[in-house]
Amino acid sequence: MVEKKFFEKLADGRIAESVSLKGKGGLEAVILTYGATIKNLYFGGKDVCLGFDTIEGYEKNLGGYQGATVGRYANRIAKGKFTLNGVEYDIGLNDGGKAHLHGGFVGFNQKIWDVEVVSEDTPKVRFSCTADDGEMGYPGNMKINVTFTVTDDNVLKLEYFATTDKDTIVNMTNHAYFNPNGFDGGDATTIQMQINAEKITAADECLIPYDYLNVEGTPFDFRTLTKVGNRLDSEHPQIKLVGGGIDHNFVLGMDRKFRHAATLKSEETGIEIKCFTDLPGVQIYTANFLDCNCGKGGINLYKHQGICMETQFFPDSPNHSEYPSCTLKAGEAFESVTEYRFTV
Repeated sequence: MVEKKFFEKLADGRIAESVSLKGKGGLEAVILTYGATIKNLYFGGKDVCLGFDTIEGYEKNLGGYQGATVGRYANRIAKGKFTLNGVEYDIGLNDGGKAHLHGGFVGFNQKIWDVEVVSEDTPKVRFSCTADDGEMGYPGNMKINVTFTVTDDNVLKLEYFATTDKDTIVNMTNHAYFNPNGFDGGDATTIQMQINAEKITAADECLIPYDYLNVEGTPFDFRTLTKVGNRLDSEHPQIKLVGGGIDHNFVLGMDRKFRHAATLKSEETGIEIKCFTDLPGVQIYTANFLDCNCGKGGINLYKHQGICMETQFFPDSPNHSEYPSCTLKAGEAFESVTEYRFTV
C-alpha cells in the first residue's frame, strides 16, 4: 500500500509531502519529499528511525541530516576541492571551514523531490530531482532518482540512479539514524553491532582519510556481534578524534560486489537490521554530536541515541586515485543498490 499526503510547508513556502509505503510483512516506511528523507520506519511494534514530527524540526537541524538522501557527494572532500579531467573544482567548505561535507551548503537533503508511485501492490516509489551544472561548484547537469521499495519480506530497498551531461563525481547515501530499541528506546550503546570489514580508513583532524587501519586489536573490530558501548569509551586516538565514538569509513571491498555490510541488533526488542550494498564502503556514525530537544514525541535527541549505516564510496575519493572511482562520465549512468533487511 502506498499513501501520499500533504505534510507541512517549509519556512520558504515550499510544500513537503509524506509518502507511506506499507508492506505485507509489516514493515512501513514514511518518506518525505523534502530531502527524500526517511521519517519513520515502523517494524515489530517500534519506530526504529530517529527524526522529527514537524518540518521545522528538519529545517532547524540540517547539520544532523536526519534520514535524508545526501549528495551530490556524501561524506567529506579535503579542502573543498577536487580535480577532474585537469580542471580544479572549488565546491566550498561547509564543515566548520575544514572540508566539504555531504554536497555542500545546499545539498540534495534540502531539495523538494518529485515523487512517482511505481507500484502499489509491492510498494515502490521513485523520488527524482535535478542538480544544475555549477550547483555547489560541481560540474554537470545531473538527473537523479532514488527508488524506495518495501518488500513482502520486510526489506527496505534503495535504488540510486543518476546521469550527467558532463563528467562529474557522485556519491549518494541515506543518513538515517537507526535504533532497533525504538526511536524512544534510549541510548543505542546497548545495541549489538557487526561490520564485515577488516580495515577502516583512518582520518586526520579534518576527518579526511590518510591511511588504512586494520581493525584487529582495535575498538573498530566489529567482525562479530559486539555491544557498541563496550568500544566507545576507548582511549584510541581515532575514537577520541570524533568526540568519543565512531564516525569512520569501514572498507567492505575495492569492487562493486553486492555484500552484507553491517548489522544492528537489539537484545531488548529482538529487532535486527542488516545492511547490504554494492558500494565499497559504509560510514558508521554513532551520533557523537547529536543534541536537540525537538525529536519525535517531544523527546530530546542526544549523543549515541542512534547509529547511521551510510553506504558510500570512500571519503575524499576524488583526491585518491587508489580508491574505487566515484567518477560519472557524461552519457553514462550511475546505479547502486542498498538494502536494509528487518527481522525480529
